Amino acid sequence: MRLDRFLKNPRVTAAEMVATARSHLLERVWGGRFWSFRTPPACAMEPARPWALDPRGEKRGLYLHPAIVIDAADGALLGLLTADFLVHDEPPEIHRHKRGLHEKESRRWVETAALAADLLAAGASRVIVVADREADLYEMFVCLPEGVDVLVRARHDRCLMDGGRLYDSCDGQPELGRETIELPSIPGRPARRATFALYTRRVRIERPKRNRAEWAAELPPGVSLALVEAREIDPPPGETPAHWWLLTTRTVESLDDARLIVSYYRRRWGIEQVFRLMKTHGFDIEAVPIREHEPLKNLGCATLIAAIQIQQMLHDRDGRAARPMTDVFESADQPIIETIGRSLEGRTERQRNPHPPDSLAHATWICARLGGWTGYTSRDRHRRSSFRHPRARPEDRLPRAPCLMRRAAVCATRSSGRARG
Repeated sequence: MRLDRFLKNPRVTAAEMVATARSHLLERVWGGRFWSFRTPPACAMEPARPWALDPRGEKRGLYLHPAIVIDAADGALLGLLTADFLVHDEPPEIHRHKRGLHEKESRRWVETAALAADLLAAGASRVIVVADREADLYEMFVCLPEGVDVLVRARHDRCLMDGGRLYDSCDGQPELGRETIELPSIPGRPARRATFALYTRRVRIERPKRNRAEWAAELPPGVSLALVEAREIDPPPGETPAHWWLLTTRTVESLDDARLIVSYYRRRWGIEQVFRLMKTHGFDIEAVPIREHEPLKNLGCATLIAAIQIQQMLHDRDGRAARPMTDVFESADQPIIETIGRSLEGRTERQRNPHPPDSLAHATWICARLGGWTGYTSRDRHRRSSFRHPRARPEDRLPRAPCLMRRAAVCATRSSGRARG
């Protein structure tokens, strides 16, 4: 009841939660190189009616699109850059080909690239925006702020300035080398180890046609990009070979450069763990019984931030990345965390927290113990399931979580602390 009143309080807003998370992120980016990952819908939440397919073939509901920042040095999640909520209730009255970019949902990709420049202003040495095929927009490549690069998996077989087509442009190019990649499982395809042949070429993409001449006139006639093509060699019998065309504004001239681009793209798969944690592997956000849009946005945003924080802890659970506790918790929380931690330590060496007191790994150890982990590495060490109450039912995971877990979910709304409820 208290949670319901809090989420419905007009002083609690998703925009303020995102702004607070973003300000904390910008405090931690000095001097590093970072990826900003803009994702397709992280989750779809039912706001007011049963699921139904609209004429576009999409489910109606509330869709969350976040942009998450990762440290290029160690792959650690640093935090949330931005997040948008899109409401799919009715199909648009005007076809997408007759709408300008400012009227389309796809504008969020370009807006995220613009926001990535704030990472540079905060002290980051380099930023690259990584996105999947939904971000294959011409504007994505030509409207970038200075100092921001982009990497997108191609969705369209675009026309080139030399008269050729994008998908055929590496035909006849020498193979740079090969790379072995662990492909994660997806619906209809089990996980497998795949070998890819890598090719690269500099291409100049032609400006696509627009329904209105004034829209086209605002864009340059062409843009020069590096193409990295990755073709799977000898897939298992009956499996469709994986095939990627990766477009980037970065320079690619060697096998090492191509491998680096592929590794950047693969980092997206780690982001998927955040969404799994939001859904059936954690908070089960898609099953909440809230019907109104605004309370659902508030809960979705708080859950997203909490899921990112949990993934931050899981990434450094062994202390190898040496991340500070302040990546997730406020410095004022450290005495409380220390007090709780001492009460959870056992008599044996293996039941004592081995990490420095001000490290994120130290707090992660404490949260795992609160979640039911025994302290022995051979017994379910620091898994996601250890971060929620071991006896909690799925529908009670958020309110019945351990105190630090619950605090992680609520700290995203600290700036909305004026609300009473």
